Amino acid sequence: MTDCSDIPFSTTHHVRDHCLCLHAQRAARALARRFDEALRPSGLNNGQFSLLMSLNRPEPATMGSVARLLAMDRTTLTAALKPLERRGLVAIRSDPGDRRSRLLELTALGREHLLKALPIWEVTHKAVEQGLAADHAERLRQDLRTLA
Repeated sequence: MTDCSDIPFSTTHHVRDHCLCLHAQRAARALARRFDEALRPSGLNNGQFSLLMSLNRPEPATMGSVARLLAMDRTTLTAALKPLERRGLVAIRSDPGDRRSRLLELTALGREHLLKALPIWEVTHKAVEQGLAADHAERLRQDLRTLA
């Protein structure tokens, strides 16, 4: 076990003040809480909203394409899909071209939830962006894309 005296307390402050990962995690948690609270009337949380939105496409999505878009591994994606499938918001079926693969699509009920959630997301998102300086929102998006 490491003795705390091996690492100066000033190092703790340095990491607290400079760690990009820590600051990104804190910001992500704060944003997630804000969107979760706002989206509650739609019956979705922010992660479910993003997942359903990722399925809003003309053709069914593959697990791999959704996992890449959401930066999730397939196991995490499968776990996130299960409650949505149980609620009838998402349909999961075998890919006729490759029986080992699964295709994901929004159901009519999933679209209804997404339609209810979208205006809430728009208002909340606008408020978040307005809390940033003039060009900072786009710069932040660019920087986060670079890191991802």
